[in-house]
Amino acid sequence: MSDMKLTNAKMKTFDDEEKISAFQTAVRLTDFGEKQNEANIMLASNVNDLIKRVCYLEDEHLQITETLHRLAEKQVETIKKITDEHAEAMKAITAELKALKAEVDRVRLTSKLNTSAIDRINNAISIAEKSSISDNK
Repeated sequence: MSDMKLTNAKMKTFDDEEKISAFQTAVRLTDFGEKQNEANIMLASNVNDLIKRVCYLEDEHLQITETLHRLAEKQVETIKKITDEHAEAMKAITAELKALKAEVDRVRLTSKLNTSAIDRINNAISIAEKSSISDNK
């Protein structure tokens, strides 16, 4: 920012404390013109400094906005990747659960068949024992 700080005293270009006579008009106009030029220089310097600051802030804002957009895009990509990985994991888990269910069903059926076969064998043995007992009598 400019070192030229604007104050009311610095910006005062006309001093109306004394009356101006017709003979003093040229001198007073010259004095007024010089003070006005100094005030204009100070104002221009401050305005130029403000323009530089605004340009700097606009550039910073643009950079920050671009950075935020890049970060948001990366986050969306990361979330999509994680979601895809989870979907694949869920598909794998589903396939494993189906295979496990099929295996459990097979084991149950085998167990049921074995139990039925054991029952038939026991029945056959019982019948055979009864037959052999009645044959031995």
